Amino acid sequence: MDHTEHLTRYTANFTDELARQGITDAVISPGSRSTPLALMLTEHDALKEWIILDERSAAFFALGLAKETNRPVVLLCTSGTAAANYYPAIVEAHYSRVPLIVITADRPHELRDVGAPQAIEQLKLYGEYVKWFHEMALPDSSESMLAYVRSKAARSVYMATEGNSGPVHLNFPLREPLMPDFSLDYIWENDGEAGQPSAIVEEGVKTLDKHQVNRMIESLRQKKRGIIVCGPQTDETFAASIVKLADAWDIPLLADPLSQIRAGGHSKKHIIESYDAFMRNKEIRTLLEPDFVIRFGAMPVSKPYLFFTKEHKQAEHFIIENNSGYREPAGIHAHFIYTDPASLCEALMEEQLSMEEGWLEKWQKANMVSKKHLKAGTEPAITEGEAVRGMMEVIPDGSRLYTGNSMSVRDVDTFFLTTEKRIRIHANRGANGIDGMVSSGLGAAAAGNPVTLLLGDLSFFHDMNGLLAAKHYGLNITILLINNNGGGIFSFLPHLKNEKHFEALFGTPTDIEFKYASHMYGGTYKKAGHLDELKEALEEGYLHEGLSIIEVQTDRVLNAEWHRGKWQAIEEELLAGSDLGNVF
Repeated sequence: MDHTEHLTRYTANFTDELARQGITDAVISPGSRSTPLALMLTEHDALKEWIILDERSAAFFALGLAKETNRPVVLLCTSGTAAANYYPAIVEAHYSRVPLIVITADRPHELRDVGAPQAIEQLKLYGEYVKWFHEMALPDSSESMLAYVRSKAARSVYMATEGNSGPVHLNFPLREPLMPDFSLDYIWENDGEAGQPSAIVEEGVKTLDKHQVNRMIESLRQKKRGIIVCGPQTDETFAASIVKLADAWDIPLLADPLSQIRAGGHSKKHIIESYDAFMRNKEIRTLLEPDFVIRFGAMPVSKPYLFFTKEHKQAEHFIIENNSGYREPAGIHAHFIYTDPASLCEALMEEQLSMEEGWLEKWQKANMVSKKHLKAGTEPAITEGEAVRGMMEVIPDGSRLYTGNSMSVRDVDTFFLTTEKRIRIHANRGANGIDGMVSSGLGAAAAGNPVTLLLGDLSFFHDMNGLLAAKHYGLNITILLINNNGGGIFSFLPHLKNEKHFEALFGTPTDIEFKYASHMYGGTYKKAGHLDELKEALEEGYLHEGLSIIEVQTDRVLNAEWHRGKWQAIEEELLAGSDLGNVF
């Protein structure tokens, strides 16, 4: 056999095994050295290819697609700095536990470290941010090497999803010529049965035995002021289990906006969603002192909840993880329990705990007072909180919301109140960066469900070239762009006191007319000045196939004052008593 046949059969068997292992999508960043793999991924009937020109955008697109489908997505690029541009999304995938199979083409060994063009050190390029790295052998089509290449493809899929999901990295050294020969017979097969994966893995879930559950119950039995907390997590089916536990114990359930619990048809009786608003006051946090906390999922978005956790270290804290991890930024003493969360809820429900009389009612009244103020009033010029509130009123049932970081996710935390609508919410809260947000939202939209992307002007600016995917593939996405001409979140922080350097270093105004970006990428554009205009524009956007951008312009300083006014009104009513009775 000649070089081309070795190359063809080797890369074809690798690609085919990915498909046999259940991979359906591959995001390709075009380049030369990756030619054989790119062509194979494109030619295979079971795979859908997404061609994204910019590598950073491609990686975040793959991240969003993997989040939405809950399946690993293949990500392929050529050699050199192309691979380095994947790094930010790989960091995010690591921390947010998203499965990616990152494939980097590379120069063969004889062209490394000798001054050859487009050759950088790619071995273990992503360090500890990938779960597994493997340097592939040079292409060969012997029976043993085809078995080898299939085994590595199968292992990459398993490693990306085993335990806590995450990215894996395969580096392919490839010699020229790089064009495969598709005229060869049976390139997708080896000696194994056609269509069958080379390896089948079955994996169960972790559960606690009866004695372990009993120990947990006994440690709680004498406690009377408990809360259940659900932070960011992606399992949409978990809501049914955790609300049943809260109902059985008659206990407050604090639900993060990314918990997938605030929306849906399940019971909302025990859900407390406005804790971020009423926990901003230290006296209120003290009056709600718990004696135990059971947290599922990651740490909630809310900073007041973080303060609450730090201030009540004496409470017994249980942190439930599916497989492994140490997501506890408050520095408290905690019991880490690694088990299937739904199974644990079912086991705990078999035992009845009794809370202190009036304990649940305190939380419910505080929640009701907060929601009353958060829903109240309409400003002549729309505020950022009102924009999120209006969006949640009209967002279609069954759609997806992808929210940016900084102020966007915090306003979702505050103004996304419980709803019967089925809304799945995504965010890049692993590393909490503002880069790649447009591409991530479009990646989620590539799965076929309508997506609303909520983000600020700086996040939009960082990733405007990601809009090319919307134009190229006609993806259905509505972008709500909150434009406060800079970094609005810094107006809530002490940085504002440094007036001399604030605008240059933190405010960072761009003074960009974003409507031109919409026109450049073939989208529709509207600017909304008040709440009714916004809701009308969003509803029109949801009816439009393709890219729609609705821009809301706000003032950073006035927006901060409006938010503080809401929080102050909530604090005053709660501490003074309310028409609901004496809350505390």
